[in-house]
Amino acid sequence: MRSSLGETRSSIKRSHALICVDSHEIISLPHWPGAEVVSYVTPGLGAGFSLFRIVATRQTRIPPPPHDGVRFVLLRAGQAEIRDGADVHTLGMDEYAYLPQASGFTLEMAAGTEILCLEHAYKPMPGVQPPGPVFNSMPAIAAVPLKGNEQLRVQKLLPEEPGFDMEVNVMTFAPGGSLPYVETHFMEHGLVMLDGGGIYRLDDQWYPVARGDAIWMAPFCPQWFGALGRGDARYLIYKNWNRDPLA
Repeated sequence: MRSSLGETRSSIKRSHALICVDSHEIISLPHWPGAEVVSYVTPGLGAGFSLFRIVATRQTRIPPPPHDGVRFVLLRAGQAEIRDGADVHTLGMDEYAYLPQASGFTLEMAAGTEILCLEHAYKPMPGVQPPGPVFNSMPAIAAVPLKGNEQLRVQKLLPEEPGFDMEVNVMTFAPGGSLPYVETHFMEHGLVMLDGGGIYRLDDQWYPVARGDAIWMAPFCPQWFGALGRGDARYLIYKNWNRDPLA
């Protein structure tokens, strides 16, 4: 794209947004000291969550969020440590953590470390204990065919238990693979392309997407994806889940 002439693949609509690498704005935030921040999705779009990328510019310690929401982090490069008092959890490439609301976890990042971070306001369920922290890695999660389709596999990164009110999954499409139908539902999505690319349908628009692109999908936005190229296409996708829409 000729960004010097005001061109970009990014597109912001009422029901969805595509935020492409050629339009990323790097900022700093006081609660992310020593780090560059690229915000993909925030409530300013109409979303119920925030999704962003963090790159540490120096050795830094990140405090707990300045709100009481849940924090999910996926390490994409470098190394990080998550601390809770004397307990230390080290994250390497493609390892992740789910940190519950109002927890005291701090995040220590070496210079050059890159993470994807999602924050979301937790919705409790009466009579159900909120979940504790989760530490795991993407390679440790089995990739299961979706609806029997071997060209499309899903890894569920969080447990399917009543305490969880969100899903974070990795979807992997073989070349030529696609979602089986156009989806419409009351849940919203945040998505980051991890590898490869293809075509994403959002509402009545069709967009080429590639590694590094991010997408927000509002509730009931028609959505479909098909993979293009010689290698697999893979994306990380969030949705609010497991709660009645009137709750």
